[in-house]
This record gives sequence, structure tokens and C-alpha cells, in this order.
Amino acid sequence: MSRYGSPVINIINEHLGPLLVSESCMATEKLWDMMTRMASPYGGGGLAPYAISAIDLALWDLKGKLLKRPVYELIGGPTRDHIDCYATGNDTDWHISNGFMATKMACPYGPADGLRALDLNEDFISKKRHLVGDEIDLMVDCWMSFDVDFAVRFAERMKPYRLRWIEDCLMPDDLDGQAELRKRLPTQTLATGEHWYTLSPFTNAVSRRSVDIFQPDLAWSGGLTGCLKIATIAEGASISVIPHAGMNTPYGQHFGMAVTNSPKGEYFVASAPGVPFDEVKLTPGMQTPCNGVVTPSNEPGFGLGLTLDGIQAMTV
Repeated sequence: MSRYGSPVINIINEHLGPLLVSESCMATEKLWDMMTRMASPYGGGGLAPYAISAIDLALWDLKGKLLKRPVYELIGGPTRDHIDCYATGNDTDWHISNGFMATKMACPYGPADGLRALDLNEDFISKKRHLVGDEIDLMVDCWMSFDVDFAVRFAERMKPYRLRWIEDCLMPDDLDGQAELRKRLPTQTLATGEHWYTLSPFTNAVSRRSVDIFQPDLAWSGGLTGCLKIATIAEGASISVIPHAGMNTPYGQHFGMAVTNSPKGEYFVASAPGVPFDEVKLTPGMQTPCNGVVTPSNEPGFGLGLTLDGIQAMTV
């Protein structure tokens, strides 16, 4: 599974794929290393990691099918009975009614909205806190729309509402800005990494202690192999890894089941209030949260439940 259609498919079919022919499908570490090196001349970031991720995830699925074991067992076995999930979206009452004990909102206003932005954000977030009470965690996704100064002012203004974390405040390449944000907000939990596609920015963040929670996407940042490496980098610094929309795919669910420093899973609520989660899931074999928790399928591989006809239908 990947994104961006033809450009990514071309990288797979015309470059990476042919060079992997005759290699062992079980050698996921070797093949990941080969792919990252082959793609490095035209970009460690950008579209290449999407292609690498797609191949890597397919290899892990194949390995599980050949060994007749779920992927989470192949990467170390279960570390928990289930995965506690948080819901992402602004239909907060719908999330709470489905048993989630944490919910993340999209921040509606930023620097482009001028002086009124902080007042409008405070009004929005204060209403959400009043709605959920004191026992539910609230988080805010800023989706790369802030600068350092606005992020600091925002975090200071929102202190009364006890935000569990603020996420993706800055543009992803602004690693110096992220370090400055950490310096100016020493007590605010900071999350980012959704748009970091190689190991380097995660290593940089560990060395500078600039981030508290890493959020790589398994389909964008090197697949399962890449994200396992990111989790190892993070573990030595006591940094949590909560993959972007991890609970919306079997890949993230198997990662979350097996990785010790992945304490929660993000479920992006793609259904309108009242529409069951099962009606909008990406693959037939994927489990969806019930009462705020999820347990991945124990079918071989990722348990995708896909058929060729089903895949064709998804491409139309």
C-alpha cells in the first residue's frame, strides 16, 4: 500500500523491483538496505520512501504467509493484550461515545488568521475540554502551519486546558526550529515525524532531545523495517513512537502490538458520526477499534484479506 499513484509505481516497476529479482524474499533487512541505497541518488525523502515502504510491507506480508504466522509474532511477539487507541478528528462527542479515552483535534486557526487566532483557538479548545471533562486526554495537530513564535504563544495560552501534546507545529525540514521550540517550551510535550521519511531527522531529534513523541507513517518512512529502526533509535532516549494513523492499517496495528515503546495507536475517524467504523476500513481483514481498543488479526502476514478483484476495485 502506498500513495501518489503512477510516480511511485514507476519507481517500483522501473527501478527498485527489477533489481530485487532473484533476491530472497525473507531477507527484509538486506532488501531494505539495498532499496535505500539504490534510491539515494534521487532522494532520501520525497517519493522514493513511498515506493520502498510499499515493497517492504509486501515482503513482510509474504514472509508471514510463508511462515504461517502473523507479522507481530515475526517482529518479537505481542507486548500487550490490545492497543489503546486515540481518535483523530473534530467530532469529539462521536469519539467519546465510542469509548476512546483520548482524542486529537485539528487546530483550526494559525498565524495567517492574525491576532484573533489565539482567541479563536482558545475558544475552540476550551469547549472541547469542557465537553470531555478531566479524564480524557486532548491533543492538537497543527499540521505544519505554525512558526516558532506562534507555537510558543499557542502553547502558553492553552496551558489551562492541559493538552497532552501539540503536534507538527513546524515545517518538517526545520530541525533547528524544532530544537528552538523545545528550548522555549521545556514542559510542553511535543510530537512530530509524520513527514520525516528517513532515519536522519529522527536521529537528529534524539541527539538534540527536541521531540517527545515520534510519529512516522509506515507507508511513507520505509515500511515496517524503517519504522522498527526508528523505534530502536527512539527507545534508547525513552521516546515514544506512535505511528501516523497506525490503527487505520493492519501494518500499524501489528507494529503497535509488538513494539514496547509504542504505547498508543492513532485511529483517524474517517466516518461521519453514526457511521460504523467497519464501513470505512481500508482492507477487509483489518480490525477496527471497539471501546477505544484494537487487537490485530492473527491471520498469517498482515491478515489483509485482499483479493485481486478487491485490489482492482480500490484502484478505480
